[in-house]
Amino acid sequence: MSPDFYSASSPLPAGGTPHIKRVLIMTPVEAERDAVLRGLAGAPGFRVELAGVGPVAAAVSTTAALAAAEYDLVITAGIAGGFEGRAAVGSLVVASEILAADLGAETPGGFLSLDELGFGSARVPVDAALAGRVAEALAAAGLPVSTGPVLTVSTVTGTAEHALELAGRVPGAAAEGMEGFGAASAALARGIPCLELRSVSNAVGPRNKAAWRIPEALAMLEKASSVLPEVLL
Repeated sequence: MSPDFYSASSPLPAGGTPHIKRVLIMTPVEAERDAVLRGLAGAPGFRVELAGVGPVAAAVSTTAALAAAEYDLVITAGIAGGFEGRAAVGSLVVASEILAADLGAETPGGFLSLDELGFGSARVPVDAALAGRVAEALAAAGLPVSTGPVLTVSTVTGTAEHALELAGRVPGAAAEGMEGFGAASAALARGIPCLELRSVSNAVGPRNKAAWRIPEALAMLEKASSVLPEVLL
């Protein structure tokens, strides 16, 4: 392990964020990977890998990538659904925390999270200072960006009722994806900080493919990725 490798017990340098030399970016599918690669434009210090779809695939893929090489930061990057009033279609979200929104138990009184059940935690914190730096850099580049919790689900929300339930369960919820918690858990297990960056292609709620803006979201993801080298390395 190199002297600059950050772990949960390592002292942070001035400014509160780790010294970053190598960044692993996990993307769900090829289209997202290609958008990130176009944005990075060959910048050194970055490795972009496929996570697969869903938290389990993301955890397995990220664990394998972290076993093969040393990294100082793990980022989940891709497109996602945005919660109404928090993240508009065409905007970006930098996670303030990453959580598994459907990991828990249904009860007559409502949903109980893993934390409430006492079986562990369904939340992975991010480095707040680092997430703030990324969000500020994106905004400075003229890109629409917000911060807030990014939810990881195994089943994408398809009704207005469930969208409202999730928004009520997680105050400030900004976006919904399927991989962040898996990749973040793999990073956490190795003491490596993590971030999640999402470009919003659709609203969380009823599935309306006619309203999806996937090409535009991929283009925004590419623009966001072009900012990462100047702010992270």
